[in-house]
Amino acid sequence: MSLPRIGVVIVTMGNRPRELDALIASVDKQDMPAARVVLVGSATPLTDVPHDVTKIPLVDNPGCPGARNVGLQFLCESGEVDVVIELDDDGLLIADDVFRKVQQLYMADPSLGIVSFRIADEHGETQRRHVPRLRADDPMLRGPVTAFLGGGHSLSVPMLKEIGIWAAEFRFGHEETDLAWRALDADWKILYEPELVLQHPKTSPDRHAVYYRFTARNRVWLARRRLPLPLIPVYLGVWILLAVARIRSVAGLKAWYGGFMEGLRTPCGPRKPMKWRTVWRMTRLGRPPII
Repeated sequence: MSLPRIGVVIVTMGNRPRELDALIASVDKQDMPAARVVLVGSATPLTDVPHDVTKIPLVDNPGCPGARNVGLQFLCESGEVDVVIELDDDGLLIADDVFRKVQQLYMADPSLGIVSFRIADEHGETQRRHVPRLRADDPMLRGPVTAFLGGGHSLSVPMLKEIGIWAAEFRFGHEETDLAWRALDADWKILYEPELVLQHPKTSPDRHAVYYRFTARNRVWLARRRLPLPLIPVYLGVWILLAVARIRSVAGLKAWYGGFMEGLRTPCGPRKPMKWRTVWRMTRLGRPPII
């Protein structure tokens, strides 16, 4: 069996040029080069980007998952790569053997669909929300999981050709969960590998103005698209309680409620609920699809 070929997709809006330069430099220094690096400019012309990468400027901003899809489609259709690594444009690969380790993981297990990197700030700290499991006390605990981190991860091209690419209509929030649940339902594995590190500035997700609205709307869409009918009210009920407990501002709660109602009233996309055996598999992995 030949070694999997690695491709890279980076999406930028052109507002972090120094961080993007540093990221691409960290990609270039890998001890095993990528077969192709694709830079997608989301409403960004890319004329001032000096790097020797494949540039795809988009006139409009389709949201992060929509822009990533452009890069994924390019690489999947090219036939040049077997695995795609997607990286946030303000991230940084601090080690030079990341691509080689990813290659070895996929070489060792053809059923591996997704590898989730560890996100750490410049001090090496990993926020609890960046550990893709319920028991998040130890960010160095490696193993199979039911979710992955959008900032740094790798995706199997054969998996993408089977289950499809990102849910672009989500725009922001829960598109990773939608993709993860589809992967698990098709019997692909998701691995959290903390030795693969993407350095990323410490941030809070509610820095985005649309965070509460899109989080609520997309969670409802996710449930309507992917869960067996009996689990939909349980899942949404749990998250209503968590939202009330966690959101500290009246404005945040109003935005969240508006998004929740939007999720109930608007089309959610094609419905393909996961199998009950997938529910059981996720439960055995420590995170049943009700939380």
